Amino acid sequence: MEKSVSVKGTVTNFQFVNPHVLIFIDVKNDKGQVEKWQGELTSPNRLSRAGWNHATLKPGDTITIVGSQARSGAHSLWLNKVLDADGQPMNLAMGD
Repeated sequence: MEKSVSVKGTVTNFQFVNPHVLIFIDVKNDKGQVEKWQGELTSPNRLSRAGWNHATLKPGDTITIVGSQARSGAHSLWLNKVLDADGQPMNLAMGD
């Protein structure tokens, strides 16, 4: 949890569901190959208070996700930051 990983890619799926919201993105690695990454956020209830809904992210959107990677090394992050295409942080309502 102490090391933060940041990846930029294209949204392929956005699941605004309980118990945790999931974001799936395709990321090009250093070799130009596409890697599938998953980011997990807090509950939809909490994010909805920050203005999120099922249409906040759409397939094709470019975003950067930042968080703690799974211990196994899988391409899965517990997210603490989501940046839009312009690099601006999206409100995650953390600390409500």
